Amino acid sequence: MFILSLFATSPEGAPNPLGTWFMIFAFILIFYFLLIRPQRRQQKEHEAMVEALKKGDEVITLGGIIGTIVHIKDHRITLRTGDTRIEVERSKIGNVLQQKGTADE
Repeated sequence: MFILSLFATSPEGAPNPLGTWFMIFAFILIFYFLLIRPQRRQQKEHEAMVEALKKGDEVITLGGIIGTIVHIKDHRITLRTGDTRIEVERSKIGNVLQQKGTADE
């Protein structure tokens, strides 16, 4: 009954402004729960995964390079891939394939 009164028109034929505000609020709420909240959760999980990286972990970068962590500095990680070593930014690690590292940095 309350919701119907929100969308009722006034005697002059103009829409009820409360109904308009209710719809705007509903769209913002739906947008938050479908887009913003899951993205924040995923971002926090990725940050926790990146902080837990250790020497010896096998990882894959966002670019698709697979390697083993050899050395960790502040924001850079040195990976051994085959016979070469490359340096990547810590936040560009996409996933940990195997965790067999030690806490030594």
